[in-house]
Amino acid sequence: MRPLSASELLTIWERGSGPTSIRQALAILSVAFPEVSDNALAKLDVAQRDFALLHLRVLTFGPRIEGLAECPACHERLELDLDANNLTVLTTSLIDPGNLILANPETSFRLNDYEVTFRLPNSMDLAALGGRIDVEIERQQLLAACIIRAQYNDQEIEVPELPSEVLNGIVERMSQTKPLVDLSISATCPTCSHNWEIIFDIASFFWQEINAWAARLIREVHTLAMAYGWREADILAMSAWRRQQYLELIGA
Repeated sequence: MRPLSASELLTIWERGSGPTSIRQALAILSVAFPEVSDNALAKLDVAQRDFALLHLRVLTFGPRIEGLAECPACHERLELDLDANNLTVLTTSLIDPGNLILANPETSFRLNDYEVTFRLPNSMDLAALGGRIDVEIERQQLLAACIIRAQYNDQEIEVPELPSEVLNGIVERMSQTKPLVDLSISATCPTCSHNWEIIFDIASFFWQEINAWAARLIREVHTLAMAYGWREADILAMSAWRRQQYLELIGA
């Protein structure tokens, strides 16, 4: 895996405009891994997708992450300044950031007389949830999408027939099969001392950074093209440092 170039970031900016972070995540990965089909990227398990995005973000913009959060208790706005390397404890032995492992293998789980075969959640599963408010309904639908078959005493049964202890066991086994990237941040409000966990959405955050970066770059390209008559491709081929030197020469 390598950093995204200026032209690639602009391509992502064009492709990723949409209402969901899932679409934005896949737009980023489709440019970073052009040899992989869109369908294969959408079927990546969520853990590997998010870890690949986090690693790609560090390569492109560096490990420092700055943002804002709002205290849920007193609504005070807090500034966040983090090191992306501290957001995950996963090692490349679990997920290789340089090579996407496209297979999402089936795993078997057995409890008492129940046997269930499942896979890990992917972007398509999350997109199908449709933004429901009821967390329990979302959980049930997500599990149903990931369960390939279920048996009781070697007889096929439907997912709704599975008891809660079996479903809870599947969730636990999923976390053991490939732990999700831990993108939660512990925060304490300096005003009211309230403690809470912030779930860091790497896809949404990375996209917002790309969006802001692309808007600045478009202005730079416009300014330099107007001043020197250069083509967009030539300006994008320059390093950010060199573009800045030319901008300073024309007082921009």
